[in-house]
Amino acid sequence: MRSQVGPASRLVETRAKLEEALTKAKDVIVLGIFESDDKSAVQTSFLKTADKLRESVNFVHVFTETVSDALKLKLFADLKDKKAPTIVLIRPKELKNKFESNVVQYASGDVEEFIKTNYHGIVGHRTQNNNQDFKNPLVIVYYDVDYVKNIKGTNYWRNRVLKVAQNYKELNFAISNAQQFAGELEEFGLESPKDREATPVVGARDAQGLKYAFKEKFSVETFEQFVKDFKDGKLEAFVKSEEVPADNDVADVKVAVGKNFDELVTKADKDTLIEFYAPWCGHCKKLAPTFDELVMSLFKTGLTIDDQLLTDSRQSICKALKNEPGVQVVKMDATANDVPAPFVVHGFPTLYWYPKDKSIQKYEGGREASDFLNYISKHATEELNGYDRSGNQKAIKEEL
Repeated sequence: MRSQVGPASRLVETRAKLEEALTKAKDVIVLGIFESDDKSAVQTSFLKTADKLRESVNFVHVFTETVSDALKLKLFADLKDKKAPTIVLIRPKELKNKFESNVVQYASGDVEEFIKTNYHGIVGHRTQNNNQDFKNPLVIVYYDVDYVKNIKGTNYWRNRVLKVAQNYKELNFAISNAQQFAGELEEFGLESPKDREATPVVGARDAQGLKYAFKEKFSVETFEQFVKDFKDGKLEAFVKSEEVPADNDVADVKVAVGKNFDELVTKADKDTLIEFYAPWCGHCKKLAPTFDELVMSLFKTGLTIDDQLLTDSRQSICKALKNEPGVQVVKMDATANDVPAPFVVHGFPTLYWYPKDKSIQKYEGGREASDFLNYISKHATEELNGYDRSGNQKAIKEEL
C-alpha cells in the first residue's frame, strides 16, 4: 500500500530523473506528460485518477517546460502520438516480451479504466497483494515465479503462456508463485511443483467461478488445447469433495459434500435448512449470550459451543420433523468441500434456508432448537403436519 501523504502523482523535473525512474521501476508507472500546469482535461482526469488509485498505482508526471524531450526517450519510440498532453502506462522491464508492447498510450475515455485494462498486460504477475485485480474467466499458471532471484526462468514459462494467451482475448491469464498459492492449488486438486525446474501446473475458473484443473504435462501444445477446451465449455469442472457417508440415507441430519450437493440440496423437492461449518469452528462469542446447563455440559466433549449447540439443535429439530417429509436438515463441512453458488460462506457457522422455490435466505435467527423450529414452521412451503405457523405443536388426533 502506498502513502496517503503528499501528492498522488510525483512531479519529475529533469530528463535524467525521469529516465532513472522508468529504468529502475519494479512496478507499473503511469506517466502524465503535460505542456504546463494548465489543468487541461487530460491532466485533470490524470490527477483525479491518481488521487483515487494512489494506494495501488505509481503515478508520475512531467511538464514539457522542464522536460521538453520527454517523449523523445527511446522507450517511447513506437508511440503514435508524441504530443502533449498525453498519458503513458509503462510496465517494468522484467515483463517485456515480444507479444505486446511494454508501453501503452492513453487515447480517450475513462483514465481509470485505461489503467485497469492495461496494467497487467496479456499475462499478469498475480500475487497475494494484487489477486483481486484478476477477474474470471481466469487461467492461472503456477510455477516458481520469482522476479528477484529467477527472472530468466520466470519469463521462460511466461513467454510460453503468452504465446497461447495472445489468441484468447476473452479470457484473463496470470502467472503465480506455486508456493505462495499452495492452498489455492489444493482447491484445484493440484500438487505444487516440487522444485524450480518442475513444469508448471494450471488451474482455471469460468465466469461462474467453477474450477477446472489441467492434469497433463505442460507444453505450449497441451496448454493451448486446455485453454481452447476451457473456452468452448468442453471441460468437466473440478469439485472438491469428501465421500458421501454410507448411512446418509437413514441419517437424521443429512450430510452434503461436494459431489452430492446438487442432488441432495439444489434439486431436492424439499425445504432445506443447511448449516455450513468447520470442524475447528470457534466463534463462540457470536452465539446467543446465554446457554442452558445441557449445552455447557455437552461442551466438555471437546466440541466448540457453536458446534455443540448446533448439533444439539439439529438432533432436536430432526426428531420433531420425523413426520415432515417436506423438510430436511443438512450440514456441510465447508473446509473440506466446495461451497456452490449461490451460497456464500465467510464465517462459521453459516446457515441458510433454501425452500422449494429456491429463494435462498440467510438464517439470522436464534440458535436454540425452538428458534429453528419456529422459523421452519413459519417459512415452510406447506404448513407442517405437527406444528402451526407459529411453531405451536398441533393436537394429536387419536384414532378410534
